[in-house]
Amino acid sequence: MAISLNPLPTVSFQTSHGNFTIEIDTDHVLATVNNFLTYVTDGFYDNTLIHRVIDNFIIQGGGFEPGMIQKTTRPSIPNEAEHGLRNERGTIAMARLPDDPNSATSQFFINTRDNDLLNHGGQVQPGYCAFGRVIEGMEVVERIEGVVTHTVGDHQYVPLQEIIVHRIILHEPPIEPE
Repeated sequence: MAISLNPLPTVSFQTSHGNFTIEIDTDHVLATVNNFLTYVTDGFYDNTLIHRVIDNFIIQGGGFEPGMIQKTTRPSIPNEAEHGLRNERGTIAMARLPDDPNSATSQFFINTRDNDLLNHGGQVQPGYCAFGRVIEGMEVVERIEGVVTHTVGDHQYVPLQEIIVHRIILHEPPIEPE
């Protein structure tokens, strides 16, 4: 069996607070990865918000336009947390409804600390599926984590000043000749 030495795909987040890059784990949770990358390549995340920031926990985006206008998404996907990465500092995971493990659509979060309680087998069963990790620009994620938040309608921890995700760009790894 041949072992691939190709690098994993990455996505670059261009935000109003700076840029960061995430390496996507394509080896374990294909439904989750395909879902996220489809939203990326469709431009769904362009000009959306980081709409939820909880200090020393997570930053969350992928579902709202400026003004906290919720976007329409594709159908939800099955939860693959059992096979995903651990929810460690710097990993990206799919957000979902707390009482419906198979409700993830477009929203994602980035862990700003090790969140063992979010792993499969942790306190929040059956967990949240992590599928990549920040490989560059974690200081930008930390800067976002430190913003002042407030409540907007039913939404808590909304940044007082909107944080815009201008664009997320997929960088495919080069194909190595065999």
